[in-house]
Amino acid sequence: MVEVKIQDARLQQAAEEGMDAFLKVFVDAIMASVGGELTVETMAALNSDQMTLLVWHTLHEEVMDGGFVQLIHNGYGPFVFKNPFAKAVRQWGLRDLSKLVYDAHTLWLKYGEEIERECTDEEFMAMFEQYPEFDDLDDQFVEQEEEWTSELAYYVDEHIDHFATIED
Repeated sequence: MVEVKIQDARLQQAAEEGMDAFLKVFVDAIMASVGGELTVETMAALNSDQMTLLVWHTLHEEVMDGGFVQLIHNGYGPFVFKNPFAKAVRQWGLRDLSKLVYDAHTLWLKYGEEIERECTDEEFMAMFEQYPEFDDLDDQFVEQEEEWTSELAYYVDEHIDHFATIED
């Protein structure tokens, strides 16, 4: 296991900035602890809570930027859907998020290969119309993102020792 350390002053500052900044301090510290790159080896050095937070971060960044089609096209389908992410967030109390990820997983299994293929920018943009089944999932994610971020930040705050060691 890698050791993840966060300075208390930085954590306090991030908490004042809001829940997104609070979670980002943990994401950045976890990534720094593995040399900034996730590989099979570095992922094995992280605990399940740390991995779940990194998957959330990737899911959040991709879906808020371009929806599940973008997430899948950019090659993150296996990272999100083959990890026990949905089960973990359900155990953290985020049942709606878990269900959404399971629903997206079903669509990934159905369309993933087509969406992941190399294509031009025009072909990529056309995918949003080709796969309208993702629209409701994208909308739900955007509508509940703030609530889920808040719940995740609360979970991390209540279980800080699962994520990092806080130093003075």
